[in-house]
Amino acid sequence: MTTDYLKPGGLAVITGSQMGIGRAFAKRLARAGMRLALVDMPDPKLEDTAQALRDMGAAEVFSVGLDLGVKGSHEAMHTTVTERFGPPDLLINNAATRIGRGFDVPLGEWRRAMEVNFWAVVEAIHLFLPAMEGDGARRRILNLGSKQGITNPPGHPIYNVSKSALKTYTEALQHDLRSRDSNVSAHLVIPGWTTTGTAAHKPGAWLPEQVVDKALDDVGQDRFYVLCPDDETTPEMDAARIRWAAEDIIENRPALSRWHSDYADEVKAKLN
Repeated sequence: MTTDYLKPGGLAVITGSQMGIGRAFAKRLARAGMRLALVDMPDPKLEDTAQALRDMGAAEVFSVGLDLGVKGSHEAMHTTVTERFGPPDLLINNAATRIGRGFDVPLGEWRRAMEVNFWAVVEAIHLFLPAMEGDGARRRILNLGSKQGITNPPGHPIYNVSKSALKTYTEALQHDLRSRDSNVSAHLVIPGWTTTGTAAHKPGAWLPEQVVDKALDDVGQDRFYVLCPDDETTPEMDAARIRWAAEDIIENRPALSRWHSDYADEVKAKLN
């Protein structure tokens, strides 16, 4: 496993870092001796996280409180981070919102979901990547996707759309970086059922720390797709469900046939 990008004194920029997977990444990277730039909404929880990391002996922690869904925030984040630290060795685009459930909600909620879940990632990479490539040092970009962006389950279409767009973007980005032998690589982290935010942990879900361990291990092996199972969904089940979704097109089945009553028995037999 390659861990050159986790070197002590290196810089990790983590968005959505005050809770959940982002906070778990911060704790793990602090233990590796990395300096941390924590980006999240202006909220006391952000500074609480930063102080907790300082208390555990983190090399250096700097919190950047801003709303990535607001125009101009990406430039402010980039300027603030690079003026203090220089380019990141590890850029983790983890910030996300689940606003905008259903087709009848105000379109402003859909636009905000795209701003936070997709455009904030594109803009951060657009701003940070040139300097990350500048000196030839090995660096990584981790984008946090979702299985919902692959299998598109009913119930939260804009979240699925935003994560689907992020998947497509990250695939294209990594193809470009690899094709020109860049010193930077991009990776798509795809969590399973994970306890995040302030939700109570339920049996079957993974903890954020398990996602982080899986991500750093897979990325260290230069794997692009970090497809995380959980304690209810095995890798074999994930593979079958993703294959079924792709075969909707090949077989010309109804859209999202996995949730169509005509296919219920076949789905139960093959996918669960």
